[in-house]
This record gives sequence, structure tokens and C-alpha cells, in this order.
Amino acid sequence: MSQYLFVHGDVHLSHHHNIIDKIRDYANSTKTQVYVLKAPLSDKKYKYDCDDCFIMLSAKHKILFVNCGDEESEKFETYYEDVLDDIGAISDKYMYKEKIGRPRLWRNDLIEKKHVSQLDASFTTTYLMNDKQNIRRLELIVSLFIGSINDVSNLDLETPEEILDKVKQKIQLFDGDQTNFIYGDIQNKVVTIQGLSGTGKTELLLHKLKELYTDDSKNKIFFTCHNKVLANDMRQRIPQFFNFMRIEQQIEWDSRLWCAHAWGALGDVNSGLYRYICDFYGITFHNYKSVGSFSTACGHALAELKEKKEDKSKEWEYAFTYILVDESQDFDQNFVDLCRLVAEKQVYVAGDIFQSIFEDASKHSIKPDFLLSKCYRTDPKTLMFAHALGMGLFEEKKLWWLNRDEWEDCGYNVEEKDGNYILTREPVRRFEDVNDEYDSVRILSTDKFVEGVVFIIKDLMKENPTLTVDDVGVILLDNQSYIYDLMSALAEAVSKELHWMSNIAYVSKKKTKGSLFITNINNVKGLEFPFVICLTRKVLPSSHYRTALYTMLTRSFLRSYLLLQREGNNELKEEIRLGYKQIKAEQRMTVSIPKPEEIVEIKAKIQYEGDTKSQHDILEEIFDERNYDETTRKKLFDLMTGRIKTVDKKELETVIDATIRFI
Repeated sequence: MSQYLFVHGDVHLSHHHNIIDKIRDYANSTKTQVYVLKAPLSDKKYKYDCDDCFIMLSAKHKILFVNCGDEESEKFETYYEDVLDDIGAISDKYMYKEKIGRPRLWRNDLIEKKHVSQLDASFTTTYLMNDKQNIRRLELIVSLFIGSINDVSNLDLETPEEILDKVKQKIQLFDGDQTNFIYGDIQNKVVTIQGLSGTGKTELLLHKLKELYTDDSKNKIFFTCHNKVLANDMRQRIPQFFNFMRIEQQIEWDSRLWCAHAWGALGDVNSGLYRYICDFYGITFHNYKSVGSFSTACGHALAELKEKKEDKSKEWEYAFTYILVDESQDFDQNFVDLCRLVAEKQVYVAGDIFQSIFEDASKHSIKPDFLLSKCYRTDPKTLMFAHALGMGLFEEKKLWWLNRDEWEDCGYNVEEKDGNYILTREPVRRFEDVNDEYDSVRILSTDKFVEGVVFIIKDLMKENPTLTVDDVGVILLDNQSYIYDLMSALAEAVSKELHWMSNIAYVSKKKTKGSLFITNINNVKGLEFPFVICLTRKVLPSSHYRTALYTMLTRSFLRSYLLLQREGNNELKEEIRLGYKQIKAEQRMTVSIPKPEEIVEIKAKIQYEGDTKSQHDILEEIFDERNYDETTRKKLFDLMTGRIKTVDKKELETVIDATIRFI
């Protein structure tokens, strides 16, 4: 299957296979995304009585209505007029009409009707467009056809001058893999989708959720993930998304649709997927103290439920019709098997392929049904550098290594030469207006972090006149207690120097409009900013730290700053700086292939380290569970960090219980 061509199932390929082959060849050779549809995908109600026809759509190409039947077919003419009427209605529904106008105003400029006999081998290039305003209007119309709805309230048909505004106003279109995930017909009970951070997995789950929820009023759906903060964020995003997509059905929370993290609490049946399952089937609910891990809890539930299902005296009842799982790399097979058992129709599982490979190669043994290789959030140069830094690719002793297939699964083109891999990535539409010379990563040193962050923001203001406080995120990578004082100092400084409000997100657990987002590494999942400033005293060699570094650097869609403290031996290694210079100048990176024995040693080391959370992460987890405020968290960190050495959660809870009485 071509990743550049999407053919909807309603198109009868047997009628049109010759022309479809030509379109596929063009899409692959030019790396151009092309869609072949019979009807708009935005709503399943659009049906037409014309089999010998289809529509070809692609950015920067005129929309092509192709008649494969009789040249004077009245059916085709009726089909053409009906489709345009329906696109006009969809345009009105999503408030596109005041931007693009009614179909009668643009049909002559943007549409061609052709009989299949009139199309030669070069037909796809014949309909390329040059007028920028018409190209933007066309892309909005294509987005209506494929259901990739954009927020047009801030979009203009005129192309903005500033780089920041160009990227913000880029019209987003699903690629072939994304479109196929939402509208394709795959019959697997568990449908897996994997991709790098920024490939649009969560957004696709939201679109799939919309399709499933509106398809049948009897469907019961649970949307879940491991992280409480992300679950809370999704609970807020789902109504916003449904409103944006003009869904007329009201959300019936906790009766038709649930959104909560995976575990849950004993006192609230709807607080987690596992908690609900235990109540629905009347099985034992296990908490952390009783079993020690979520995987073990799911294992106990599986054993009990399998016995119940094998009991033929009672009819098996499914708890849900569908289950959607985000950030699947945080779970193991027990949880997926549990979801499979209690979902009547399908389980959709989305995760970060890089984190899955990086933290546990065994999770990568099963190929996903949908592999998203294009990262739409982050500039390809930033993504390459983040991978290189996360894996130690430019260092003498690499921290991690991927085989050729794994590199390709992560979206890289791989050329092997003279004992090296030469790695490149395909360009992404979102960044086609950004000059190749644009500096998407900056590595800086500072004597004092507060002054360094303020300096960067002031510099960004000069470079980007339309910059707002919502365009910047500040992330502290270290896990020492000093970061909590630093967050407060940063908030005070930006208020005084820039007159900006601040949101310290490890306390608020959310992104607040109109405030500078300041956080540690645990509260950034699913978020993105035009500019990200990552602070760390020193780039450490541990795999856990490097995974976090990769994840945080890829939160930006224009530029990421890595701000190091200028003291001792904290400067970034020269080989890393040289590696980034190559990425910036050549849009590729050359990395030496380790010897086989080195690869074995690297993978053994990473699997060992990957099993252990840092003490900081476990403390954050406990504090979140207990809803401690900022003052209490800081006092406990000050008292425990550096003094208590254990990373056992139960032991840390005991120490906290003994300490909390004295603060």
C-alpha cells in the first residue's frame, strides 16, 4: 500500500484500476499525498448513484472529477452537482463558507471534469496550481472532503509573512495512513497504531472516537491512558473536540462514554477502566499496596474473568463496545489482553514507537496495523537531533542503537556506507515555508537559569513580533529539588521583566491560556508549543534521562532551546555540536554502526535501566495520588531528596507518612 495514496473503499477499483495505477505511480514518485474518493468522508450520510466515477484530490492540484462511464452520462453530471451541493453544506457546517465562499464562486477555478479517456500519463502535473490564494482555498476544500477539519477562525487566504504565523496558519491535511486509520475497514479485534511523538496519534484517536460515538447510540466507549494528568486533559478536550466537529449528540458521560486513567480508585467506580471492570463483573479490585504493580492487578483480573467466561451456565456480557488506549507504551500485554476480553468489537491502541523500542525492545516484536512515520509537530532537524541526543549517536559510547528496520519504522531513509548509517527524513508539509537554514535547535549556556530564560524570550520577541505568552513552554529536565525554587523564581522574573503571568503546571496539572507554561518533565504529554526552552545542569548518560530529553525537545514545532548551566564540566560535548551542525547544514546525520558485541551490550544495559523509575518520578506519582499542594511537595522534596536512597514505592510512602506530620 502506498503511504502517499489513499483510496476509499467506496471507489470500485476493478472499474478504474488503470487510472488508479497511474495516480499511485505519480504519488509515489513525487511524494505527493493524493486522495481518491467517491464521496466526502466527513459524514457517512453522503451516498451517490454513480459507480463509474471518482474524485481525485491533492494539495496544489485542481480537484478532478473523473467519469469512467459513458461520456455523455447524465448520472455523472448529477453526481458532480450533488457533491458540490454537499460540500457547500459541509462548508457551512464548519464555518468555512466566509473564508472560501460558495461553490459557484470557486468551481471554475478549482475543479476540472474529465472523462477517463482524456487523461494521459502526465495528467497529474497538468492540473498543478500556482496562485497562492487559490491553493490555500483549495486545501481548505480538500480538508472538508477528507474530514481533516481546521479551525478557520484564525486562518486567512493570504499567506502570512512571519514564520511563526506561517506555521500556525498551515492548513493541516491527514496523510494516507492517518486517513486510512479513521475511515479504513480493518477487522482486527485489537487495532494498533504506532508513531513518533508528534505524528498525530491522539488527534486520530479523537477522530476515531467521534466516528464510533456517532455511528450507533448504543455504543459504550472507554477512552483511557496510564497518566492521570493526560486523562484529565482528555476529559476536557473531548467535549471541546466534539463541539469543534459540530457533533449534535450530547456526551453521555459514564453511561455511553468514559474517559479516565487505567487504574482508578476503590471509592469511585468510574475513576478508572480497571476499577469499572472490577465492578461490572464483580471481581476483586486490587490497589498498588496489595499487588505492587498495575500489570499484576490486570493479571489477576484476567484470570478471574477467563473463569467467568468459561462458565457456560451464564451468558458472557461485554462491558464496552470499544476501548481506545492512548500512550500504549506505558502498558504491558496484560492490560491489552484485559481490554480485548471486555470489549465487544474492537480495541484501538496508540503508542510512541520510539519510546517502545527505546525502553523495551520486546514491545516492538509485533508490527502495528498503522505505522505513522511523518512527524507533523516537530521540524525534522529538531527530531533528528533529539533522537541523536537521546540515543547518544554522536558519542563514542552510544546509549542505544536501532537496526535498519527499526530506523525505517521511525520514519528514516537509511543508506549504509563505509560502516556508517546515513539517516534522512522526508520533508513535511507543515515546514515547507520554513527555510532549510532556519535554526530549529539552539544550544546555549548561562550562569543563571532565570536570566538565561528571560534573555531567550526577549530575543524571541524581537525575532517574532507576533509572539504571545502561549507560544513558549519552559521545561526543567532535572529531578533535583532545586527545580521547584527555580520555577517560582522564573514566574517572578517573567512577571517583573515581561509582564507575563505564569502557570506552574506540576501544580495546576493543566495548560492555562494567557500564562507562561513552566513545568518539570512529568506534565507535558500531548502538549506542543512553537518554542520550547529545556533547562538542565548537565546532559546525563542515563537512558531514563535521555528518553525524557528526546521527548521534551520534540515538544516544539519551530525551535527548541537546550539551556545548560555554565559551571564545571557541563558544556555539551564537541562531537554532539558537530553532529547538529551536519543536521542543520545537510538535513541528514551520519552515524557509525557499532560492532555486534557493542550492540548486544547496549541493549542489555538499556533493558536493565528501563525497568527502574527514578525516585523523583515515584515521589511525583505519590504526590499526585495524594493531591499534595505546591508547598507540601517542595518541603517533602527538600527533606527526602539526597537523604532517602530507596526507589521502592512502599518504602517511600512509609517515609512520607512519617515525615508529613512534621511539616
